[in-house]
Amino acid sequence: MSTLALTLACWSYDRTRALFDGRVRPDGIDLTCLDLPVEETFFRMLRHQEFDVAEMSLSSYAVSLFADDPPFVAIPVFPSRFFRHSCIYVNAAAGIARPEDLVGRTVGTPEYQMTAPVWIRGILADAHGVPVDSVTYVTGGLEEPGRPEKLALDLPPNIRVRRIGPAETLSAMLATGDIDALYTARTPSSFHAGDGRVRRLFEDFPAVERAYFRRTRIFPIMHTVVIRRDIYRSHRWIAQSLYKAFAAAQREAYDDLAHTAALKTMLPWLTAHVEDTRREMGADFWPYGLAPNADTLATFLRYSHEQGLSRRRLSPDELFAPETLESFRI
Repeated sequence: MSTLALTLACWSYDRTRALFDGRVRPDGIDLTCLDLPVEETFFRMLRHQEFDVAEMSLSSYAVSLFADDPPFVAIPVFPSRFFRHSCIYVNAAAGIARPEDLVGRTVGTPEYQMTAPVWIRGILADAHGVPVDSVTYVTGGLEEPGRPEKLALDLPPNIRVRRIGPAETLSAMLATGDIDALYTARTPSSFHAGDGRVRRLFEDFPAVERAYFRRTRIFPIMHTVVIRRDIYRSHRWIAQSLYKAFAAAQREAYDDLAHTAALKTMLPWLTAHVEDTRREMGADFWPYGLAPNADTLATFLRYSHEQGLSRRRLSPDELFAPETLESFRI
Protein backbone atom coordinates (compact mmCIF):
# COMPACT_ATOMS: atom_id res chain seq x y z
CA MET A 1 0.00 0.00 0.00
CA SER A 2 1.38 3.44 -0.92
CA THR A 3 1.78 6.12 1.74
CA LEU A 4 1.08 9.84 1.48
CA ALA A 5 4.30 11.86 1.12
CA LEU A 6 4.28 15.00 3.27
CA THR A 7 6.90 17.56 4.31
CA LEU A 8 7.18 18.74 7.90
CA ALA A 9 9.13 21.91 8.78
CA CYS A 10 9.91 22.01 12.50
CA TRP A 11 12.81 22.58 14.83
CA SER A 12 14.41 19.36 16.07
CA TYR A 13 13.40 19.42 19.73
CA ASP A 14 13.76 16.49 22.11
CA ARG A 15 9.99 16.06 21.78
CA THR A 16 10.10 15.88 17.97
CA ARG A 17 13.38 14.03 17.50
CA ALA A 18 11.78 10.60 17.18
CA LEU A 19 9.93 11.88 14.10
CA PHE A 20 13.17 13.14 12.58
CA ASP A 21 15.16 9.96 13.14
CA GLY A 22 12.31 7.65 12.11
CA ARG A 23 11.70 5.93 15.46
CA VAL A 24 8.10 7.19 15.18
CA ARG A 25 6.30 7.11 11.83
CA PRO A 26 2.81 8.57 11.33
CA ASP A 27 0.26 6.02 10.15
CA GLY A 28 -0.03 6.11 6.35
CA ILE A 29 2.43 9.00 5.91
CA ASP A 30 5.94 9.14 4.50
CA LEU A 31 7.20 12.20 6.37
CA THR A 32 10.16 14.25 5.15
CA CYS A 33 11.32 16.32 8.13
CA LEU A 34 13.12 19.63 7.64
CA ASP A 35 15.03 20.91 10.68
CA LEU A 36 14.62 24.69 10.37
CA PRO A 37 14.79 27.54 12.89
CA VAL A 38 11.37 28.81 13.80
CA GLU A 39 11.73 32.22 12.17
CA GLU A 40 12.49 30.61 8.81
CA THR A 41 9.68 28.07 9.12
CA PHE A 42 7.10 30.71 10.05
CA PHE A 43 8.16 33.13 7.30
CA ARG A 44 8.16 30.52 4.54
CA MET A 45 4.89 28.93 5.65
CA LEU A 46 2.98 32.18 6.18
CA ARG A 47 4.23 33.90 3.04
CA HIS A 48 4.42 31.01 0.59
CA GLN A 49 2.83 27.91 2.22
CA GLU A 50 5.93 25.95 1.21
CA PHE A 51 5.39 22.97 3.51
CA ASP A 52 2.57 20.49 3.97
CA VAL A 53 2.85 20.54 7.76
CA ALA A 54 4.74 23.04 9.89
CA GLU A 55 5.41 24.33 13.35
CA MET A 56 3.62 27.66 13.63
CA SER A 57 3.42 30.65 15.94
CA LEU A 58 0.17 30.35 17.89
CA SER A 59 -0.49 34.06 17.42
CA SER A 60 0.14 34.01 13.67
CA TYR A 61 -2.11 30.99 13.32
CA ALA A 62 -4.93 32.68 15.24
CA VAL A 63 -4.64 35.78 13.05
CA SER A 64 -4.64 33.62 9.90
CA LEU A 65 -8.05 32.19 10.80
CA PHE A 66 -9.65 35.52 9.92
CA ALA A 67 -8.66 35.26 6.26
CA ASP A 68 -11.50 34.75 3.78
CA ASP A 69 -10.20 31.22 3.16
CA PRO A 70 -8.00 30.33 6.14
CA PRO A 71 -4.86 28.61 4.79
CA PHE A 72 -4.15 26.29 7.73
CA VAL A 73 -5.76 24.02 10.28
CA ALA A 74 -3.97 23.09 13.48
CA ILE A 75 -3.64 19.97 15.59
CA PRO A 76 -3.39 20.32 19.40
CA VAL A 77 0.37 19.75 19.55
CA PHE A 78 2.54 22.40 21.19
CA PRO A 79 6.24 21.97 20.40
CA SER A 80 7.18 25.23 22.15
CA ARG A 81 6.07 26.47 25.54
CA PHE A 82 7.88 29.12 27.58
CA PHE A 83 7.39 31.27 30.66
CA ARG A 84 8.21 34.69 29.22
CA HIS A 85 8.86 36.80 32.33
CA SER A 86 12.56 36.31 31.59
CA CYS A 87 12.13 37.90 28.15
CA ILE A 88 11.37 41.47 29.24
CA TYR A 89 14.56 43.53 28.95
CA VAL A 90 15.03 47.15 30.00
CA ASN A 91 17.63 49.84 29.52
CA ALA A 92 19.38 50.01 32.89
CA ALA A 93 19.41 53.82 32.86
CA ALA A 94 15.70 54.18 32.04
CA GLY A 95 14.53 54.09 35.65
CA ILE A 96 12.35 51.02 35.21
CA ALA A 97 12.45 49.17 38.52
CA ARG A 98 8.95 47.66 38.55
CA PRO A 99 6.56 46.54 35.82
CA GLU A 100 4.34 49.57 36.49
CA ASP A 101 7.22 51.80 35.40
CA LEU A 102 6.66 50.61 31.81
CA VAL A 103 3.52 52.76 31.53
CA GLY A 104 4.13 55.59 29.07
CA ARG A 105 7.37 54.09 27.78
CA THR A 106 8.57 53.10 24.31
CA VAL A 107 8.93 49.34 24.00
CA GLY A 108 10.47 47.36 21.17
CA THR A 109 9.15 44.07 19.87
CA PRO A 110 10.30 42.35 16.65
CA GLU A 111 6.70 41.94 15.49
CA TYR A 112 3.59 43.11 17.30
CA GLN A 113 1.78 39.87 16.49
CA MET A 114 4.55 37.54 17.79
CA THR A 115 3.29 35.03 20.35
CA ALA A 116 5.85 35.83 23.05
CA PRO A 117 4.98 39.56 23.21
CA VAL A 118 1.26 38.73 23.15
CA TRP A 119 1.77 36.71 26.33
CA ILE A 120 4.03 39.36 27.87
CA ARG A 121 1.58 42.19 27.19
CA GLY A 122 -1.32 40.12 28.51
CA ILE A 123 0.47 39.11 31.70
CA LEU A 124 1.64 42.67 32.35
CA ALA A 125 -1.92 43.95 31.88
CA ASP A 126 -3.56 41.25 34.01
CA ALA A 127 -1.11 41.11 36.90
CA HIS A 128 1.02 44.26 36.90
CA GLY A 129 -1.13 47.25 35.96
CA VAL A 130 0.36 47.87 32.51
CA PRO A 131 -2.56 48.22 30.06
CA VAL A 132 -1.73 47.22 26.50
CA ASP A 133 -2.45 50.73 25.19
CA SER A 134 -0.36 52.46 27.88
CA VAL A 135 2.83 51.77 25.91
CA THR A 136 4.11 52.88 22.50
CA TYR A 137 5.47 49.91 20.53
CA VAL A 138 8.18 49.95 17.90
CA THR A 139 8.85 46.98 15.64
CA GLY A 140 11.74 45.78 13.51
CA GLY A 141 14.69 43.42 13.47
CA LEU A 142 16.21 42.33 16.74
CA GLU A 143 19.74 41.95 15.36
CA GLU A 144 19.28 42.64 11.64
CA PRO A 145 17.53 45.67 10.11
CA GLY A 146 14.45 45.37 7.97
CA ARG A 147 12.28 42.75 9.67
CA PRO A 148 8.62 43.20 8.62
CA GLU A 149 5.44 41.86 10.16
CA LYS A 150 4.73 38.51 8.51
CA LEU A 151 1.00 39.24 8.47
CA ALA A 152 -0.84 42.45 7.67
CA LEU A 153 -2.41 43.89 10.82
CA ASP A 154 -5.43 46.16 11.28
CA LEU A 155 -5.06 47.42 14.83
CA PRO A 156 -7.45 49.71 16.73
CA PRO A 157 -6.37 53.37 16.97
CA ASN A 158 -5.63 53.21 20.72
CA ILE A 159 -2.76 50.79 20.09
CA ARG A 160 0.28 52.68 18.86
CA VAL A 161 2.79 50.74 16.76
CA ARG A 162 5.45 52.19 14.46
CA ARG A 163 8.41 50.82 12.53
CA ILE A 164 12.00 51.59 13.48
CA GLY A 165 14.37 53.03 10.89
CA PRO A 166 15.67 50.93 7.98
CA ALA A 167 19.18 50.72 9.44
CA GLU A 168 18.20 50.31 13.11
CA THR A 169 17.96 47.19 15.29
CA LEU A 170 16.06 46.78 18.52
CA SER A 171 18.99 45.27 20.41
CA ALA A 172 21.21 48.27 19.69
CA MET A 173 18.42 50.76 20.39
CA LEU A 174 17.83 49.21 23.81
CA ALA A 175 21.51 49.54 24.71
CA THR A 176 21.66 53.20 23.68
CA GLY A 177 18.37 54.10 25.35
CA ASP A 178 16.52 54.90 22.12
CA ILE A 179 13.89 52.49 23.44
CA ASP A 180 13.18 51.90 27.11
CA ALA A 181 12.36 48.19 27.05
CA LEU A 182 12.13 45.16 24.80
CA TYR A 183 9.67 42.24 24.68
CA THR A 184 11.24 39.45 22.65
CA ALA A 185 11.64 35.70 22.31
CA ARG A 186 15.39 35.63 21.66
CA THR A 187 17.85 37.12 24.14
CA PRO A 188 19.29 40.31 22.60
CA SER A 189 23.03 40.53 22.00
CA SER A 190 23.11 43.77 23.98
CA PHE A 191 22.18 41.77 27.09
CA HIS A 192 24.78 39.09 26.33
CA ALA A 193 27.41 41.84 26.03
CA GLY A 194 27.43 41.98 29.83
CA ASP A 195 28.32 45.68 30.04
CA GLY A 196 25.38 46.47 32.32
CA ARG A 197 23.47 48.69 29.90
CA VAL A 198 20.69 46.10 29.46
CA ARG A 199 19.14 44.00 32.20
CA ARG A 200 16.08 41.87 32.75
CA LEU A 201 13.04 43.47 34.34
CA PHE A 202 12.52 40.35 36.48
CA GLU A 203 16.06 39.42 37.47
CA ASP A 204 14.87 36.56 39.71
CA PHE A 205 12.64 35.29 36.91
CA PRO A 206 12.43 31.61 37.98
CA ALA A 207 10.77 32.61 41.25
CA VAL A 208 8.43 35.02 39.45
CA GLU A 209 7.49 32.38 36.89
CA ARG A 210 6.87 29.73 39.53
CA ALA A 211 4.61 32.12 41.41
CA TYR A 212 2.75 32.88 38.17
CA PHE A 213 2.21 29.18 37.48
CA ARG A 214 1.04 28.47 41.02
CA ARG A 215 -1.46 31.31 40.75
CA THR A 216 -2.77 30.62 37.24
CA ARG A 217 -1.79 27.01 36.39
CA ILE A 218 -0.76 28.38 32.98
CA PHE A 219 2.37 27.17 31.16
CA PRO A 220 2.24 29.51 28.14
CA ILE A 221 1.94 27.91 24.71
CA MET A 222 4.11 29.51 22.01
CA HIS A 223 3.74 27.26 18.95
CA THR A 224 1.32 24.75 17.51
CA VAL A 225 1.48 22.53 14.40
CA VAL A 226 -0.53 23.37 11.29
CA ILE A 227 -1.51 21.49 8.14
CA ARG A 228 -2.14 23.23 4.85
CA ARG A 229 -5.90 23.32 4.62
CA ASP A 230 -6.04 22.15 1.01
CA ILE A 231 -4.17 18.97 1.95
CA TYR A 232 -6.31 18.45 5.04
CA ARG A 233 -9.50 18.78 3.01
CA SER A 234 -8.31 16.05 0.65
CA HIS A 235 -7.05 13.71 3.41
CA ARG A 236 -8.94 14.40 6.63
CA TRP A 237 -7.39 11.35 8.29
CA ILE A 238 -3.92 12.90 8.44
CA ALA A 239 -4.86 15.20 11.34
CA GLN A 240 -5.32 12.26 13.72
CA SER A 241 -2.37 10.37 12.26
CA LEU A 242 -0.03 13.31 12.80
CA TYR A 243 -1.41 14.03 16.27
CA LYS A 244 -0.78 10.43 17.33
CA ALA A 245 2.76 10.55 15.94
CA PHE A 246 3.67 13.80 17.69
CA ALA A 247 2.29 12.42 20.96
CA ALA A 248 4.32 9.21 20.55
CA ALA A 249 7.48 11.23 19.87
CA GLN A 250 6.84 13.28 22.98
CA ARG A 251 6.53 10.11 25.06
CA GLU A 252 10.01 9.13 23.87
CA ALA A 253 11.31 12.45 25.23
CA TYR A 254 9.55 11.94 28.55
CA ASP A 255 11.15 8.48 28.80
CA ASP A 256 14.61 9.90 28.07
CA LEU A 257 14.26 12.34 30.97
CA ALA A 258 13.60 9.43 33.33
CA HIS A 259 16.85 7.55 32.65
CA THR A 260 19.36 7.54 35.50
CA ALA A 261 21.87 4.94 34.27
CA ALA A 262 23.32 7.71 32.09
CA LEU A 263 22.24 11.26 31.35
CA LYS A 264 20.84 11.73 27.86
CA THR A 265 20.91 15.53 28.27
CA MET A 266 23.98 17.52 29.27
CA LEU A 267 22.55 18.90 32.51
CA PRO A 268 24.38 17.63 35.62
CA TRP A 269 21.34 17.87 37.88
CA LEU A 270 18.80 16.77 35.30
CA THR A 271 17.23 14.19 37.62
CA ALA A 272 16.65 16.76 40.34
CA HIS A 273 15.24 19.22 37.82
CA VAL A 274 12.83 16.63 36.41
CA GLU A 275 11.66 15.55 39.85
CA ASP A 276 11.17 19.17 40.92
CA THR A 277 9.20 19.96 37.74
CA ARG A 278 6.93 16.95 38.25
CA ARG A 279 6.25 17.94 41.85
CA GLU A 280 5.35 21.45 40.71
CA MET A 281 3.48 20.75 37.47
CA GLY A 282 2.54 17.06 37.43
CA ALA A 283 3.82 14.08 35.48
CA ASP A 284 2.50 15.38 32.15
CA PHE A 285 3.98 18.84 32.55
CA TRP A 286 3.98 19.57 28.80
CA PRO A 287 0.50 18.38 27.82
CA TYR A 288 -0.82 18.02 24.29
CA GLY A 289 -4.52 17.89 23.42
CA LEU A 290 -7.32 20.39 23.90
CA ALA A 291 -8.78 19.43 27.29
CA PRO A 292 -5.68 19.93 29.49
CA ASN A 293 -4.83 23.16 27.66
CA ALA A 294 -8.29 24.75 27.38
CA ASP A 295 -7.71 27.41 30.06
CA THR A 296 -4.26 28.32 28.73
CA LEU A 297 -5.58 28.62 25.17
CA ALA A 298 -8.62 30.61 26.28
CA THR A 299 -6.36 33.07 28.09
CA PHE A 300 -4.18 33.49 25.02
CA LEU A 301 -7.18 33.99 22.75
CA ARG A 302 -8.52 36.64 25.12
CA TYR A 303 -5.17 38.42 24.91
CA SER A 304 -5.18 38.20 21.12
CA HIS A 305 -8.61 39.84 21.00
CA GLU A 306 -7.84 42.48 23.64
CA GLN A 307 -4.65 43.46 21.81
CA GLY A 308 -6.43 44.08 18.52
CA LEU A 309 -5.12 41.03 16.68
CA SER A 310 -8.29 38.90 16.52
CA ARG A 311 -11.47 40.51 15.21
CA ARG A 312 -13.47 38.45 17.68
CA ARG A 313 -12.59 36.27 20.63
CA LEU A 314 -12.04 32.75 19.33
CA SER A 315 -12.78 29.69 21.45
CA PRO A 316 -10.07 27.03 21.88
CA ASP A 317 -11.98 24.34 19.97
CA GLU A 318 -12.12 26.59 16.88
CA LEU A 319 -8.37 26.24 16.49
CA PHE A 320 -8.10 22.53 15.79
CA ALA A 321 -9.14 19.86 13.34
CA PRO A 322 -12.25 18.24 14.88
CA GLU A 323 -10.80 14.76 14.29
CA THR A 324 -8.20 15.49 16.98
CA LEU A 325 -10.69 16.49 19.65
CA GLU A 326 -12.07 13.06 20.40
CA SER A 327 -10.90 9.48 20.20
CA PHE A 328 -12.28 5.97 20.23
CA ARG A 329 -12.76 4.01 23.42
CA ILE A 330 -12.56 0.27 24.01
